[in-house]
Amino acid sequence: MSMLILKNATAVQLYPASVQENVDIAIEGDVIREVGSALSQRYPDARVKEMHGKIVMPGIVCSHNHFYSGLSRGVQANIAPCPDFISTLKNLWWRLDRALDEESLYYSGLICSMEAIRSGCTSVIDHHASPNYIAGSLSQLRNAFLKVGLRGMTCFETTNRNGGQKEQQDSVEENIRFAREIDAARTKGQEPYLVEAHIGAHAPFTLSDEGLSMLREATIATGRGLHIHAAEDKYDVSHSHHHYGKDLLERLAEYDLINSKTLIAHGLYLSDNDIRLLNENDGFLVHNSRSNMNNQVGYNHRLTEYRNLALGTDGIGSDMFEELKFAFFKHRDAGGPLWPDSFARALTNGNTLLSRNFNAKFGRLEAGYKADLTICDYASPTPLIAENIAGHLAFGISANNVNSVMVNGAMIYEDREFAFDYEPIFAEARKAAAKLWQRMDALN
Repeated sequence: MSMLILKNATAVQLYPASVQENVDIAIEGDVIREVGSALSQRYPDARVKEMHGKIVMPGIVCSHNHFYSGLSRGVQANIAPCPDFISTLKNLWWRLDRALDEESLYYSGLICSMEAIRSGCTSVIDHHASPNYIAGSLSQLRNAFLKVGLRGMTCFETTNRNGGQKEQQDSVEENIRFAREIDAARTKGQEPYLVEAHIGAHAPFTLSDEGLSMLREATIATGRGLHIHAAEDKYDVSHSHHHYGKDLLERLAEYDLINSKTLIAHGLYLSDNDIRLLNENDGFLVHNSRSNMNNQVGYNHRLTEYRNLALGTDGIGSDMFEELKFAFFKHRDAGGPLWPDSFARALTNGNTLLSRNFNAKFGRLEAGYKADLTICDYASPTPLIAENIAGHLAFGISANNVNSVMVNGAMIYEDREFAFDYEPIFAEARKAAAKLWQRMDALN
């Protein structure tokens, strides 16, 4: 197995924070073999890539995203006014997802994967919806991940908002089918193990009890965890109280859907009991600051109360440097007590999610950890030390500093270049987007 040494790197970890200059990182296959000094002398047959002091850090993870929204940027469809969150869903996003087909989804997945890599992400946890293209849709997204070399997870958004019981059943079946596809691919070992599965669901207010029961059976059958939005808006909470007389996560917990692999997106209005349930079961909350601001749903004032907090974008690209900045500045604007180091830790927690789902070690520059790395050429104007690395993230380092990205030991983005010609992909994506917008206008 060939070895690569990244020589003279500035090795950075965000949590626990550390900064080490003039470090060599030896990578063998898909894992880090050793971190130290003068490693090229210990491994004389290794290929050496000079870092010239560039920052090398464990890969950055976007913990909640929607790659199906990749062709919505600048959307030119007839969108009715959206005075509240529910009308935004109905008039824009639920029309977009119904208009998706095989072609538009593939190109959306490709361009989102490339933009994630360019932004320094090594992995994205995706949440998918295409009600008129359910069966096989997750495989199409997986094809896009593998084409670019991005690590990630995806799932199908189970809901009853369009087709009632049948839609819920079809969605759950796609989640199960995809999880089994992943299992089969791992058994064969014919390609890198880059993509994993959650069991997906939209939100409690678009799920019947029958749907929750089916989701429970899917998590048991596949060994995967639930990925769902909850309390993104007050309506979700009111609906649950009105129709079921229960808090949101209390309702999910009755179907054994809250555990250490559970990922709850947003959670702005979760109750005391909901937060307790999530914490006691070691589940994750993913905070999506820019999305919440864009949708005017309010601010999550209770971020300090969560045991496991991660950061996502909810479909607003995959620039996690920018997301961290917005999360921190909005928190300060809302009178919050946290400093940048807390948000750096939340960003790092995306690797904990990967560790739980890929059954491997992520997020450290140490022997035995996966060689998923983000490399930046940041010329710091002030000392860069463990005590202030989070401050540099909040006030300095950006996606513009991303030089290279390694996933699973492969340099898939090197010196700001992909190993393939991506211009034709963007050209085809623009054509697919125009057709997608036309289909949106044809929908009621």
